[in-house]
Amino acid sequence: MAKRTRSPGMRYLGIGFELAAAVAGLTLLGFWIDRHFGSEPWGLLIGLTVGLVGGLYNLVRGTLSSLRRDAEQALPLDEERS
Repeated sequence: MAKRTRSPGMRYLGIGFELAAAVAGLTLLGFWIDRHFGSEPWGLLIGLTVGLVGGLYNLVRGTLSSLRRDAEQALPLDEERS
């Protein structure tokens, strides 16, 4: 069976959704913690910060991985032209 590969645009779109999900999910968790424990606004701010840091880490890691994969796939084509 042939291996299915996603287009680069779809990979980058998925990475962007991961960033949005991390920020939104951890911000909502922080909001819930604030309402449950009455610690406003610290839970929200900590959740937002952790979501941004974690999401941006995944964004950079995923983007570099995708760029590396795209460069490796383009390399054989360049070698054939030489």
